[in-house]
Amino acid sequence: MASSKGNRVFVWIILILLFVGLIGFGATGLSGNATRLGTVGDKELEVQSYANALQSRIRALESQTGSAVSMAQAQQLGLDRVVLGQLVTERVMDEAADGLGLSVGDAAVRDQVLAIPAFQGLSGNFDRDTYREALSPNGLTVAEFEESLREGAARGLLQSAVVAGVTASDTHVETLIDFLMARRDITWAPVSLNDTAAAPEEDGRPRVLLPEIALDAEIPAPTEAEIEARYAAAPEAYTAPEIREISYVWLRPEDVADDIEVGEEEVRALYDQRIAEYVQEERRLVERLIYPDAEAATEALARLEADETSFEDLVTARGLTLQAVDLGDVARGDLRAAADAVFAAQAGDVVGPLETDLGPALFRVNAVLAAEEVTFEEAAPDLRDELARARARREIDRRSDEITDLMAGGAALEDLAERSGMLLDQIEWTTETTGGITDYAPFREAAAAAQEGAFPELMAFEDGGVFALRLDAVTAPALRPLDEVRDEVIADVEAETRARLRAERAEALAARIAAGESFEAAGLAPQTAANLTRRSFVEGTLPAFIRDVFALEEGETRAITGEGFAAVVRLDATHPPAEDDEGVVAERQAIEERLGTGLAQDIYAAFATAVQSQTEIRIDDAAVQAVHSSFR
Repeated sequence: MASSKGNRVFVWIILILLFVGLIGFGATGLSGNATRLGTVGDKELEVQSYANALQSRIRALESQTGSAVSMAQAQQLGLDRVVLGQLVTERVMDEAADGLGLSVGDAAVRDQVLAIPAFQGLSGNFDRDTYREALSPNGLTVAEFEESLREGAARGLLQSAVVAGVTASDTHVETLIDFLMARRDITWAPVSLNDTAAAPEEDGRPRVLLPEIALDAEIPAPTEAEIEARYAAAPEAYTAPEIREISYVWLRPEDVADDIEVGEEEVRALYDQRIAEYVQEERRLVERLIYPDAEAATEALARLEADETSFEDLVTARGLTLQAVDLGDVARGDLRAAADAVFAAQAGDVVGPLETDLGPALFRVNAVLAAEEVTFEEAAPDLRDELARARARREIDRRSDEITDLMAGGAALEDLAERSGMLLDQIEWTTETTGGITDYAPFREAAAAAQEGAFPELMAFEDGGVFALRLDAVTAPALRPLDEVRDEVIADVEAETRARLRAERAEALAARIAAGESFEAAGLAPQTAANLTRRSFVEGTLPAFIRDVFALEEGETRAITGEGFAAVVRLDATHPPAEDDEGVVAERQAIEERLGTGLAQDIYAAFATAVQSQTEIRIDDAAVQAVHSSFR
């Protein structure tokens, strides 16, 4: 049974990957008549399969990066080699499955085809014409596609046989559980330089803070020698960044939109088109609990009104969850005969039994959503602006061709500003510059990559605007004079001194507490934290605090310091993972699945490599290059 389930999961993974690869490749097409990319044993490696898979991988990368990826960039990243390697591995395993006589019947292939949503017509059922039309643009016939399904299913059977019974080592799992879920109890107290807490009372009178830990909050002013030493020791902290003097032209949609007039009838038409957004009838957030008959529903309501049960308990008694009975926000028309009673109820009321298409039901009203209406007059300014900006973007697209032609003809940025209405400006740009055009990522990237003497290039922003820039001059990074950064240096010296004194004080306090003195006697205000795991975070500490806690031995007291932070910490107790804790159970299951999956993948990869080493593989480089050329 488990093997069968694994087969089905694997087959669906193959189907999903296949269809992602099929989407949209046919836009450019492949030139020539070659259909074979090579052979793997007796199996052919199809040109179209490689093209589809490569297109799918490139589009996935584009979705991740948010920018177009050229074929040259894909090759630099090695995507073509990765895709080809994966396809070769698949065909190697197809060859191995054939050799073992593994296959699936026509009924199994038919079930897979019928279950694919892309092949369903308007009725929601399988449609043969839709089936053929979906395959045709991608260079596949019905027979070829169904054969690929059959081979994919056979590969799934082979994979299941290879990795069947592969599980994570109990020792490995328990080691990770102990590392991640072991617990610590601590007592700790933050340490500062200006504590005013008194030591314990003596003869009924509070003593002053102990001399060896009494430090003034005021840090002595650094000497000139200390200032100069800090300045010389960390020149990078006082070096001005590279400054790039950039001229640019910018055409913004809002600038073009100011000159566009939008007719009242267009605004009205857009308002009418979106009327559902602006005029919303009164609605209710409702849960509906169906009963087999009115008697059972009436009895349940009586128990609820007598405070003998709760609505949640009634839902549980029916074997349901709150999610299962939640109708969300509904209008009158959604409830039919139950509408009047539900809409007469207040938030928190339970009404019923009311007849529904599924039988008598109790309805709980969770919230009342009042009717809302945004009038045309209220919505018109935003709609008019939206229409104007949409036209502005189209106008910018039209002008972009003219601007590009001017730039190709040698027009300088100043000429573009005069002849195309673009905004001309200059800026001294660094990586820290913000505001205006520098807030746009494409501008920052272009400014950082610009070279002196290079011809400007027209580039676009996501909001529809376009720009071009020119690098006029570069001022290299330079160490600023000491007099210019003196205040920064002094602040850094004082911060270092404060951190050193705080750490020294924490170390002294930790030594006293380790010797048997209490936190209170040392003038500290202790806090406790129990059942800390390596994933815990203690409020008021640094992220690395937990790591240092787990480095302590039980009973050990230590000073833990970091940037702007110091504390004295005592490890009071260590505990193993709580075996009955739901978090530990869930973590163990996740680790077992993760390790088991990784181990199975490694074993399958090793098997595939072994089979591949015994299989003759021939790749037609000319066919590969033909595919790459079709992407350009």
